Amino acid sequence: MLKTPFIPPAAYAPVVNRVPELPAELAPLWRAAHDRLSSGRPVTRVRVGPLDGREQAALADLLGLSRMPGEYVTVSLATLDQILTESVGTDTRAVVGRLVGPVGDRARDRQLAAAERAELWEWLDGHPVLARQPALVPWAQEVRSAGLIQGSVARTREEVGRALRVLGELPGSGDPLPLLADRVLGDTHGLDEGTRCAGLVQRALAAIYDVEVPENAQQKRALWERAGVADDELSAVVLTAGLRPAGDDVVSQILRLCTEAGQAAALTLGQLRASGGPAGLPGQVWVFENPSVLAMALARFGRRCPPIVVTSGWPNSAVILLLQLLAGAGTRLHYHGDFDGEGLRIAAAVVARTGAEPWRMSSADYLAAVSQGPPTGRVSEAPWDADLAGHLRRVGITVAEERVGAGLLDQLARHFPA
Repeated sequence: MLKTPFIPPAAYAPVVNRVPELPAELAPLWRAAHDRLSSGRPVTRVRVGPLDGREQAALADLLGLSRMPGEYVTVSLATLDQILTESVGTDTRAVVGRLVGPVGDRARDRQLAAAERAELWEWLDGHPVLARQPALVPWAQEVRSAGLIQGSVARTREEVGRALRVLGELPGSGDPLPLLADRVLGDTHGLDEGTRCAGLVQRALAAIYDVEVPENAQQKRALWERAGVADDELSAVVLTAGLRPAGDDVVSQILRLCTEAGQAAALTLGQLRASGGPAGLPGQVWVFENPSVLAMALARFGRRCPPIVVTSGWPNSAVILLLQLLAGAGTRLHYHGDFDGEGLRIAAAVVARTGAEPWRMSSADYLAAVSQGPPTGRVSEAPWDADLAGHLRRVGITVAEERVGAGLLDQLARHFPA
């Protein structure tokens, strides 16, 4: 049975003008009420405890109880509101807001945090770099599974965004790693070993090239080099034929001499850099993945070989630089490669970095050519044909570029009749 409650004056002074020290005997009640009210859910009762003897006595006096409560007490919020309103002219929420701190809303905070996370992952899933290179989708899923960096949406977006900016510049054209980091991130040490950005990019490159994530410095260096970073100016070479640029620079002279002799030209990264970009380049160039197609073209066309560049599998820095020089001069690039998982990833990389257009690389082309062959391996989506990857997964058979090479050269012959 309730009796007239005893109201310690010091306990309620804060609701008037100032915030005194929190009365020790009633502190557990205010903290418990604050915690429950901050849940963001409807509250009818507040459970307080464990309470020592003095705290039990103070709570009994506050509530006007006829006997001492136990170690744990459940207090009706409506009763507490009534006592406080009659005594100090305000309710429990206002009192604990002054004594403990602003009353929060954890339910609302959770909803906002969930919405922020959803927006972050939606941004990542729809990022243009992933759209151009679908091989990165498993990497993006791994990033998402790892959760927020330091529990922060903003920090995660910043760090992943930095990695995506770097990936958008790869395969590179042979810049040393510090120069690439400075150009893309504004920090020469931004891709140093041990940085979070370097780790994210290396894991992404492993996904693109379908290799294990590198574990030591040698493996990491090899993966950077494969992506066209810090290539040696002599070892990075691109094969080409049929180009007749104007000019007296070394590259232009080599290309003209080789074309007139009906031979392929092998240009180093150093030679291409020194050329500064040949003049008088053709309006169209055909880019193939495999050198054997170039050999077939030279055998068929000789000195009249159409302009061709070969990536020799994954393009190195010399390949990327030559294709970028051609595209920058207004040359239209047509790309063809193997119909298998790696072939689609190579094609996506070339298209993304050079603006080349897939040529004879459609679902219809694959289905018309497929018969017997090795398995396709891991297949990523093809940005230029929404159905192509599905056909490769369903059929599961590779169509090597060499198998359709003769038909491709027939198509070229229409553009370059003998």
